[in-house]
Amino acid sequence: MILFEDTEIFTSGNRGKKIFDLPDCDLILIDQFIDKEASDYYYNTLLEQTKWREYEMELFEKKVTAPRMVSWYEEPDNSEINVTKQEFTPDLLDIRKKVETETAQHFNAVLLNLYRNGNDSVAWHSDHTDKTGINPVIASVSFGETRLFRLRHKHRKDIPQVEIPLHHGSFLLMAGTTNSFWQHQVPKTAKTILPRINLTFRQVQKSL
Repeated sequence: MILFEDTEIFTSGNRGKKIFDLPDCDLILIDQFIDKEASDYYYNTLLEQTKWREYEMELFEKKVTAPRMVSWYEEPDNSEINVTKQEFTPDLLDIRKKVETETAQHFNAVLLNLYRNGNDSVAWHSDHTDKTGINPVIASVSFGETRLFRLRHKHRKDIPQVEIPLHHGSFLLMAGTTNSFWQHQVPKTAKTILPRINLTFRQVQKSL
């Protein structure tokens, strides 16, 4: 079943690579990293076939349901038992191969986020580092509706916030000390929009 026949409504952005000149940050954006035909296929397939689930998170010392849905995939040789862990699908392996070719890095896990509408979001945060190390390399691929990705420096108020539209088929690499010095968010929007799927490939430390 094809959920959205007319994916021309999704913006692919301007072809090319942009390296951001920001302090304490290694950030690279590639629009049209995955071509439109492949992006349309991945969007429809992931939206329909992924085992999406809600999850609870801590907010002001209370547990609340996160405003988005997720699915976690990881290589099977990690010895830690995790009931939410799934092995990479063939489509995720194909996307990972393209990401690894671009970055010359190996990623053994990927978190999929589904933003169902404009009410789904991610609040300001830096990623947890207990399983990835203090300066993780995070490779992000987006499909579907364009959503804004914002960054702000944790310590320097003189640096303006950075706002990056992540389009259908785009790729964003955060590396170096980005996670140590910057926070990021995906804000809510009052606009009526279609779903967006975001994949964040990660290097998870294997359990002993």
